[in-house]
Amino acid sequence: MNLFRIAKAIIVFSLLSYLSISFLRNYNSLENIEKRCILKFEKDFKNQLGTSYEEWNQILDLADNNYLKCMGIPQY
Repeated sequence: MNLFRIAKAIIVFSLLSYLSISFLRNYNSLENIEKRCILKFEKDFKNQLGTSYEEWNQILDLADNNYLKCMGIPQY
């Protein structure tokens, strides 16, 4: 009976390890990072009525910089 508990504990630990590694790989894939960054900064790219050209360019520059920072791309 004791051997059965040890085997069950090893199986549960192995399964949890495999699932957590699989989740982290999927969560940190480039496609998922890009999707999260796009959703996070999508609202910055919507043009609001009544904004001037200079103000709109500043909004786009800020959103672009935030997107690059979110993606982990170094800026010069």
